[in-house]
Amino acid sequence: MAAAVKSEDQFLCSICLDLFTEPVTTPCGHNFCKLCLSQHWDTKLLSQAGESCLVCLSSYCETHLQPHLSMSRLKSHQLIQPVDNMEERMCPQHHRPLELFCCNDHTCVCIMCSVLEHQCHKFVYLKEEFHRRKAALQQTQEQSLDMVEQRRLKIQKLQSSVEQSQTAAHTEMATGLEAFNALIECVQRSREAFIQKLQERQRHTQKQAEALILQLQQEICALQQRSTEAETLQHSEDHLHFLLHCTTLTPPTGLKDWSKVTLETETYEGTAGRALVELEDNTAQVNLSVSDDLKQVHLTYLRNFTDSPLRFTWWTVLTKQNFSSGTFYFKVQVKDKTSWYLGVAKQSVNRKNTNALTSNYGYWCLYMKNIGEFEACSDPAVLLSLKCPPQNVGVFVDYDEGLVSFYDADSADLIYSFTDCSFSEKLFPFLNCFIFRSRKCTTTSRD
Repeated sequence: MAAAVKSEDQFLCSICLDLFTEPVTTPCGHNFCKLCLSQHWDTKLLSQAGESCLVCLSSYCETHLQPHLSMSRLKSHQLIQPVDNMEERMCPQHHRPLELFCCNDHTCVCIMCSVLEHQCHKFVYLKEEFHRRKAALQQTQEQSLDMVEQRRLKIQKLQSSVEQSQTAAHTEMATGLEAFNALIECVQRSREAFIQKLQERQRHTQKQAEALILQLQQEICALQQRSTEAETLQHSEDHLHFLLHCTTLTPPTGLKDWSKVTLETETYEGTAGRALVELEDNTAQVNLSVSDDLKQVHLTYLRNFTDSPLRFTWWTVLTKQNFSSGTFYFKVQVKDKTSWYLGVAKQSVNRKNTNALTSNYGYWCLYMKNIGEFEACSDPAVLLSLKCPPQNVGVFVDYDEGLVSFYDADSADLIYSFTDCSFSEKLFPFLNCFIFRSRKCTTTSRD
């Protein structure tokens, strides 16, 4: 068995460690594959070579290179850094060195090509084109690096926009939750809808930013890959190898112009103020116009409704919602309005009454007589001094405690409170567009 193993080892090449292919024997008696020995010998010679001759198609060490440096007939030969692919540097058609670059066909040619196949074309030496292309590649590489930096800065801006969006969302969410804490059970259900919608909008902004960032990162990867290839080629001193490969190292196609790309961030202001209270158009005075969504009302010169016992005579409209226990809160937009009443009214109020809307007649309300002039409609009326007219008025009612409070919904400043009220029936939020002070009044009822 040992003899058999030893016999098999005698047929293995010590270079490729496989059975001999075209075995040859060296003068010292060792056996190798012909191809293995040739490649090993060429590699060894190349590592020892000083330069290669494009005319002789050979590489020489310092000793054997001397004739090319001293003999006049060899001095004209073109020497280059040692290479192992001398055949690639020869014209396959004319078997002459590739010394010129055809500017018309963008290819490397020999002297014979220049006078035969490429007549009337413009030529430069390989070295000249090498330096020109290398400078262009350097510029392309710098542009790629600059584009990478621009995209990194864009990512930072996008991430900053996302953070600002998240901060705005959290701030508005906190404000909304604080307002919802004062509402009754029906408002609690609305709070959940508010949170869900706000989060969906934020997720939309997040996904939009992530999609843009992903696209930027993909472009960065493509640019960095080209930059890496360019960096490798930049260190090459091989004229032909450089010119054969540098044409493919242009910036990737399809890059987006990011200069005008911005993140469409959501504006969260007012998200908390989603409408809960709806107007009951069956109670609206005949000249009032109630919007289709039942959130707004304004006064017109037209008769918009047929009169009925449910309708008010004096430009008033109730809401569909009513309350008979606990606490509730609603908000009314009065921005740019010149005169109005708003508050709560008992279900049993005389809807055909044209007397003052005071607590004696079942109304607890605030009245703006004119811009900057306010009254609490008690008996007698209480003149109010406000720093500035509110744009949104919040109304908070504690039915069991007999409390009706009016706030500047934006600054949270208390305007006036009715206390020790005695409620024994359903209360309805109401609005009134006062014709003698304002020909048009548009009011939005909100939770």
